[in-house]
Amino acid sequence: MTERGLEALLFVAERPLSRREIGRLAGVDRQTVDARLGDLEVTLRERGIRLLLSDDRVELATAPEAGALVARYVGADAVRLSPASLETLAIVAYRQPITKAAIERIRGVDSDYTVRSLLHRRLVVEFSRSEAPGRPILYGTAFDFLERFGLTSIEDLPPLSADIVARLVDPAAGSDGDAPGTDGDAPGTDGDAAGVSDALPDRSMRDAEDSNGTSFGNNGVDDA
Repeated sequence: MTERGLEALLFVAERPLSRREIGRLAGVDRQTVDARLGDLEVTLRERGIRLLLSDDRVELATAPEAGALVARYVGADAVRLSPASLETLAIVAYRQPITKAAIERIRGVDSDYTVRSLLHRRLVVEFSRSEAPGRPILYGTAFDFLERFGLTSIEDLPPLSADIVARLVDPAAGSDGDAPGTDGDAPGTDGDAAGVSDALPDRSMRDAEDSNGTSFGNNGVDDA
């Protein structure tokens, strides 16, 4: 399999391909697939198309610096995320895999609607189930999350300061199956991003969204 052949295969694919699938289609082993992917990633660094890697899946997507132009063409820049969605998405991105109960304890508010909205937009996915009592669902970022925010892998997320890391600690660590906290300081409705939202990197995410807002196949409705 040549680098050119790999690029053509990823170009015509309508979905992310796994390394195993690429190897099967090309009739080569995993080592060859990894080598050609590495070559292609280097080749595309200075072009308008980038190689996106998420776990074992691979896809071609527009480069971050071309996002604004592409968004104007497809009209996707009209789709925006609310502060509550940005905050929740940041928590999932940096704490994944994480349960909804843990998200709610960190935010201090019920987040059921926001999580469902992010699932609908395909920015968040259900990874697996926790071993905690009740086996709650564990959430993580989806492949579309990387594409929307101009990332090539989850490792490209900017590092967090110690202060932000402290705010992302689950108040009830180790008990993800519990219900969200309802102490007197906790607001009672979803969407209140007071406190934590200022510490999370939602500003960089907003900037990324404004310039790389293309989310192909995503027509979700903004949450309140």
